Amino acid sequence: MSKVEKLIEKLKSKPKDFTWYEMLKVLNYFGFEQLAQGKTGGSRRKFVNSEKQIISLHEPHPQKVLKSYQLDIIIDYLKL
Repeated sequence: MSKVEKLIEKLKSKPKDFTWYEMLKVLNYFGFEQLAQGKTGGSRRKFVNSEKQIISLHEPHPQKVLKSYQLDIIIDYLKL
């Protein structure tokens, strides 16, 4: 099982410690790329894939741990 596959399994279990960087690896694996943000984008980040599906998430700060509702959004979009 590859590292990304292990991260996907971890994501499915909705852990309390899933980080922003782990999420980036999973989204990249599924073909999502982060869109460039404008000057007033704040901490909102958008990711798009080749089918023009967009996932919009708030980048957590100062700690980089995702909230449970963000995990739900990712799981729903990726149909895991």
